[in-house]
Amino acid sequence: MIIQDPEILSEPVFRGTRVPFQTLPDYLEGGETLDEFLEQYPDESREDAIAALERMSSSTSQCPGVLPDIRTTVGLGRPRRTRCGWGV
Repeated sequence: MIIQDPEILSEPVFRGTRVPFQTLPDYLEGGETLDEFLEQYPDESREDAIAALERMSSSTSQCPGVLPDIRTTVGLGRPRRTRCGWGV
């Protein structure tokens, strides 16, 4: 799903790619949908993207302003960046 390997990139990426994880929440925060992200990055799977968002959600669920329900994030709503960040 998400790995961090300095030989690939200095930030976490989707496994098997050079696509930074941060790209996904940036897309959603910018008003794009999960489907639009997947169209732009066809090597990413829906399952991996949702799993990464679920991990992000669980790691930030105690921070105010972060949507705890990932179904809202991938379907209808947009996550919001907070002072707690996204986490990975």
